[in-house]
Amino acid sequence: MSEPVYRPNVGIVLFDRSGRVLIARRLRDDGPEIVLPGHEWQMPQGGVDPGEDLVAAARRELWEETNVTSAAYLGETASWVTYDFPPYDGPPHRLSPFRGQRQKWVAFRFEGEEGEIEVTQSRGGMEPEFSAWRWEAIDRLPELVVPFKRAVYEHVVREFRSFAGGAPTTLAAAPAPACR
Repeated sequence: MSEPVYRPNVGIVLFDRSGRVLIARRLRDDGPEIVLPGHEWQMPQGGVDPGEDLVAAARRELWEETNVTSAAYLGETASWVTYDFPPYDGPPHRLSPFRGQRQKWVAFRFEGEEGEIEVTQSRGGMEPEFSAWRWEAIDRLPELVVPFKRAVYEHVVREFRSFAGGAPTTLAAAPAPACR
C-alpha cells in the first residue's frame, strides 16, 4: 500500500479596504479536518481540481464559501506549504486518502459591499462550512486557527503582511469585532 499523499489545495486571504482579513467560524469537523474549541476560525480554502488554474480555483472557492465575486487579485505565496491532518479514526471520508494538504495561498482585495458576503448558504453543490464571519487583523490569524494549521498561517502572515499595511498589529489592542 502506498504512502498517503497531500491533497492539492488553495487558501484565500481576502483583505478589506483597511487591511483586515476575512475569517469565518467553522460549523463542524470535516473528517480529518477537526475543529478544536477556541480555534474555530479560518480563512477560506479548498481543493484544486486536476488541470485547474490556481487563481481560478481560488476565485471558485472564495465564491463557494463566501459568495464573494468582487475581489481584485493581489498576489500569491511564492511556494507551496503543507500541513498534516491530525490522527483520524473515523469512517471513510473524502479526505481520508490524504496525509494532509499542500497549499498555495492567493490574496485578494475585497471591492464589494459587505452585504455580498454570505457564508451560511450552499453554493456550487457544496454544503456550507461556516456559521459566521468577521474581519480580523492579519497578525491574530495564527492564534485563531486549529494548531495543526498554525505554521501555515504564520507563513501566510509573513508573505502577505504588506497587503495589510506592513506593520504588525498590537494584539492586546485589537479586540475581536462582532460576528456576522
